[in-house]
Amino acid sequence: MQPDNDPDIGVIGLGLMGTAITERLLEAGWRPHIWNRSSEKTGPLADRGAILSSNPIADCRRVIISLYSSDVVDEVLQKFLVALKPGQILIDTTTGSPEFSERLAARLHQRGAALLDAPISGSSEQTRRGEACVIVGGDTDSFTQCRSLWPVLGASVFHVGGSGSAARMKLVTNLVLGLNRAALAEGLVYAASQGISPSAALEVLRGSPAYSRQMDTKGSKMLTSDYAVQARLTQHLKDVRLILETAAQSGLSLTLTAAHQQLLERAEILGFGDADNSAVIEAVRAGMQSDVTSH
Repeated sequence: MQPDNDPDIGVIGLGLMGTAITERLLEAGWRPHIWNRSSEKTGPLADRGAILSSNPIADCRRVIISLYSSDVVDEVLQKFLVALKPGQILIDTTTGSPEFSERLAARLHQRGAALLDAPISGSSEQTRRGEACVIVGGDTDSFTQCRSLWPVLGASVFHVGGSGSAARMKLVTNLVLGLNRAALAEGLVYAASQGISPSAALEVLRGSPAYSRQMDTKGSKMLTSDYAVQARLTQHLKDVRLILETAAQSGLSLTLTAAHQQLLERAEILGFGDADNSAVIEAVRAGMQSDVTSH
C-alpha cells in the first residue's frame, strides 16, 4: 500500500468517490495533486496535505479521474489534455460509457499515453475503508505500472481485459447490486405489511440463503431512514439508464432493470434523488401504498 518511487499522483474530481480516494492516498503516504470544478471541496484535503493543482496532468505521470459521467470526463479533459506527455497513465474510475473509454484510450495511445478504465464497485464509505472492488481495463504494462496503487483503491482488483472491458463489467456489477438493494427494500416493506418487525426480518435474511452484502451496508440505513449519502440515488439511476441503453444496443431487453429504473425515478419524484441510494425503500413504500389505495 506504500507508494512507489513516484508518490505524486493527480486526482481530478472530488465528489464522494474522489474525496474518499484522495483520503486513502494521503493515509498511504502518496502526494495527491487535486483539482475540482468547485473549490470548496479542495480546502479540507489541502489542510491534510493534498496539493492544489490547476492541471494534475501537467504535474503527475499518473492521474486518477473521478467524475459523474463520461460526458463530464470528456468536457473536463478538453482543457487538461494539452499538457499530456508520452508515458503518462490516466486512470478513469468514473462509471461511464464503454465506447467512450475505447475512444479515449485510442486518443491517448496516439500521443504515447495510456488509459486504464478502472471503475470502483462499492460506495465512497467502502472505498474510504479500503473495502471496495476495483475493475480495470487496459494494457497489461500500464496495469502493472500502477500495482502499488491498486491496494489503496480497493481490497480486490480484477484486470478484465482491454480498454472498455472494465466499464462494461462495472455496469454488470451495478445491475446486480442495484437489484439486490431494491429486492432488500421490497422485502423489508413486505415484512412490515405482514406484521413482521423489519429489524427481525433483516436478522433472519442475513442468516438465510437470501443474504447479500447490501443487507450489511444498506439494511440498517433502510430501517432507520438514515439516508446520509454514501452513494447518491440519482447517480445510480444514471447508471441504470446506461445499462438499459447498452443492452438495447445489443438487442437485449432487461425486464427487472427496466422496473428498477421506474422505481428509482419514483424516488427522484419523491425528492430522494440526492439522498443515499438506500432511500429506494421510500419509493417501494409509496408504490405499495398507491397500489392499495387504487384498489
